[in-house]
Amino acid sequence: MAFRNIPFRTTTQKRYSEITDLPSAQRASVQDIYPSRLRSAPDALWQPRQDAVVKGRELDGPLSQAQLDEFERQGFLFIPNLMSGEELDELRQEMKALLEHDDFRGRDFSVTEPESQEIRSLFAVHFLSQRLGELAKDARLAGAARQIIGADPYIHQSRINYKPGFAGKGFNWHSDFETWHAEDGMPRMHAVSASLILTDNHEFNGPLMLIPGSHKAFVPCLGETPTDNHKRSLKAQQVGVPGPQALTELVNEHGIEAPKGKAGGLLLFDCNVLHASNANLSPDPRSNVFFVYNRPDNRCQAPFAAPKRRPGFLAHQPGEQWTPK
Repeated sequence: MAFRNIPFRTTTQKRYSEITDLPSAQRASVQDIYPSRLRSAPDALWQPRQDAVVKGRELDGPLSQAQLDEFERQGFLFIPNLMSGEELDELRQEMKALLEHDDFRGRDFSVTEPESQEIRSLFAVHFLSQRLGELAKDARLAGAARQIIGADPYIHQSRINYKPGFAGKGFNWHSDFETWHAEDGMPRMHAVSASLILTDNHEFNGPLMLIPGSHKAFVPCLGETPTDNHKRSLKAQQVGVPGPQALTELVNEHGIEAPKGKAGGLLLFDCNVLHASNANLSPDPRSNVFFVYNRPDNRCQAPFAAPKRRPGFLAHQPGEQWTPK
């Protein structure tokens, strides 16, 4: 299987930067413009987004201007049939081998279902697998991310998500950025997720649901972050979820969409778009390989609303080499 790779460079394209790339000691004083994990309810249910959505329209890449317009408007873009045939089959075989790897069970980077020992997420997969490391650099994924975030990307997070038939549980409404900001220290909304679906997604196997347009509103959440919150939140998120009133108003305004399609499709979605998924009530598993692309000048610093930063398998830094412990 041959990927069309682009190099990962950690040099920042300053003309797209909206924060200064300062040493960590100075960046600790960067203003928190997206406060969350509050003790009391704020005056407004949400605040307007303060970062541009699409920042690299003039950069070369696989996305057309019409696709970038759709991403700007919706906060996500589904590209059907990006991969097929032998290329897709090899990726599914790689996923199966990783999920069945005995050495990965019981490790901190391997997350099981809340009520069973079936793996639901395996993190840092671009380090665990050479094939997935190559996929992370594929121009169809990384090149699209570059056009959206406006700079050469690095991988903030990677994982395989697997929702087995009948047993796969749902996941609560949330903004990924809210978690990455509060618990990882990601300063601004300069990240995009790329989810390559490896099994067919249909309405019965718990597809991802998104609120189109919600990426333009940051919804602060109530409740302080417990120590080691990731040990609970990766199974069932309870802290860092928007309240029912904010969700109701956003859904009433924008609705809910669930991009569905055959295996091999690619879903690109903004770091701040609100999304969730239902339980898998069908016999068909739902799986994907997932890469988060971030800008080097938006690398994580001290967390904005947590006692300490989450473990390295959840939040990588530019140029970092991670190995399982």
